[in-house]
Amino acid sequence: MIKIGLTGGIGSGKSTVSNILREGGISIVDADVIAREVIENYPVIIEKIKYVFGEKFIDLSGKLKRREFGNYIFSNEGEKSKYEVIIMPFIKGDILKKLYKLEQKHEKICVVDGATLIENGFCSYLDEILLVWVNQEVQISRVKKRDELTESQVLDRISSQMPLEEKKRYANFVLDNSNTLKETKTRLKDIFIKINRKYGGVKCPKI
Repeated sequence: MIKIGLTGGIGSGKSTVSNILREGGISIVDADVIAREVIENYPVIIEKIKYVFGEKFIDLSGKLKRREFGNYIFSNEGEKSKYEVIIMPFIKGDILKKLYKLEQKHEKICVVDGATLIENGFCSYLDEILLVWVNQEVQISRVKKRDELTESQVLDRISSQMPLEEKKRYANFVLDNSNTLKETKTRLKDIFIKINRKYGGVKCPKI
């Protein structure tokens, strides 16, 4: 099974590209969905968050206060890394389980959708890396509108991630998503044609 990593930065439009591929018939393993699932499925994560960060980020029902916690770890240097030490082993483990199940179903190709695949060393499990790229001005504009954050809060989130320009060094394919959806779809289709030529017999999404 050909495993393609789909990555990008906040506001780059990675989720849009992921949805295009899903609708086109490609199996998607979404790291963001898994990140939410593991918190529900492994209570030890909440206990570790309480121990490292304090109980102030856990509500009365024992759930993580996601928005408050996110604002905290993105605006305080080093705190995001502490959180990733806690949660990433669970996320990686569940991604690998899902990939194994897809292989057992004889899938020929799948996409692992994750913003920090490169930073967290998941590239070694993947065959190709597809980076969704936009310039920072577009990033800021999109995230401010989508998440109702201030520009300062958006910049905190951008600075907490590996810069998109640096991610280009690790990518096999770079998809410029700065313009129209139609242009993005055309470029995405061209990328999958190239992947099909490289591996042969790999279905292209219906874009």
